[in-house]
Amino acid sequence: MNLPRAPRARRLRLRTTSIAVGVALAAGPVPCLAAAPASAAAAKPAKHYDDFNGDGYRDLAVSHTHDGIFAFNDRAVLVTYGGPKGLTTKKQVIHQNSPGIPGASESGDDFGTVLASADLNRDGYADLVVGNPTEEAGRTRVGSVTLVWGSTKGLKGGTALPRKATNGYGTFGADIATGDFNGDGRPDIATVNGGDVFLYRGGFTKSGGLGKVSKYDREGQSWDGDTIAAGKVNGDGKTDLIVMGVRGVGMTFRTEAWFLKGSTGGLVSGPAKVVDGKKQHERLDAAVGDFDRDGYGDIAVGNPVANDGRGRVTVWYGTSAGPGKRSITLSQSTAGVAGASEAWDQFGSSLTAGDADGDGYADLAVGVPGERVGAKVNAGGAYLFRGGKGGLKGSRSAALGKSLPGVAGETTDHDILGYDLRLRDLNRDGRADLAISVPGEDSMRILPGAKGGVTGTGSSVLRAAGSDLPE
Repeated sequence: MNLPRAPRARRLRLRTTSIAVGVALAAGPVPCLAAAPASAAAAKPAKHYDDFNGDGYRDLAVSHTHDGIFAFNDRAVLVTYGGPKGLTTKKQVIHQNSPGIPGASESGDDFGTVLASADLNRDGYADLVVGNPTEEAGRTRVGSVTLVWGSTKGLKGGTALPRKATNGYGTFGADIATGDFNGDGRPDIATVNGGDVFLYRGGFTKSGGLGKVSKYDREGQSWDGDTIAAGKVNGDGKTDLIVMGVRGVGMTFRTEAWFLKGSTGGLVSGPAKVVDGKKQHERLDAAVGDFDRDGYGDIAVGNPVANDGRGRVTVWYGTSAGPGKRSITLSQSTAGVAGASEAWDQFGSSLTAGDADGDGYADLAVGVPGERVGAKVNAGGAYLFRGGKGGLKGSRSAALGKSLPGVAGETTDHDILGYDLRLRDLNRDGRADLAISVPGEDSMRILPGAKGGVTGTGSSVLRAAGSDLPE
């Protein structure tokens, strides 16, 4: 049995669906290294929502612990730029004392613990949306969201997203998702503040321009939303939103996933799926992918604290009307899944969807950060469930970790491998690569996509640059 660990304040992730993991830097920020100009790309919106320098390759932004001259353990964002062979040595660190970034770095801030991206002003360069849920206004922590703008030389300068009032405690930027929710061709931003969801419509400008802002809540249902995920579920081309949260029912609480359909007028309330009918769970992760290739997005929701922390994932299959009646549950007890389900494995702590093997079906990666590996407690691990006919099955799953041939490093206690994940095609070979965080050593592993899933062959390590500060 693995030892339970203290719950985290919030998930660190890059939307859509995401990864963010703390890394440390002893000296000042790493300078941004310019990439080749992308004049052709600048004439139209960026092809990839995470190509910040417009060179056609996806880049990776992660949460970063910056021990600089401004504040001890100051939060920042570390960006690693992509290229033909995947991630390169071109890096950039952004914090609230970077030139052109609104605000100031302060001890206790969480700048960069929540990340999303999109080409917000449609200039050919993806932009980064940075949440800082603990930003102070006076002596009150109310949160902030900052738009950091892409360019040929990478991310440069920023604009504050205006905070909207909420009846709850302010945690503006507690979670963020991007997408074209109203189908007008312009990216929008959804964010959480005080248990409510706010939709900021495009178009965004560097001078602060934006469209209409709307608030969404399940009025009269004692509802408190805290995490969100975006994806296209019903096949109409508009982005939909899934909100995870807690609803009061009589004298008890239950955890639900609430579907909001994208429409020309914004978001429209849809069905809710009970994730746990008796208990209150917060900070759940979710991902959207077409796992059965029927043209409709399927919703996966993780519940890592279910069954004494053994964890499980609920897959809610999509239809033309949105998520339908069909659903399945995956866990380490599912037939065909390697390993054993143990208390506080935390299966489903993190989720990400993408096509790792290039067969046209979306695959699902699941983090198990509390997994015991041999005698090593909380070593962590992950699983890849390959999509296929009929959707996700245990028989199409594979366990992943440092023991996979070709993956560097020894498995140790408290690696917490799988704390967060991201599937994206970093080298443009048609297969999504899997980035797996290893917070215990302030690093991540990048596993290439391959026929049959992901492989350790050719994998790489993205390490902390400097001292080893804890997450």
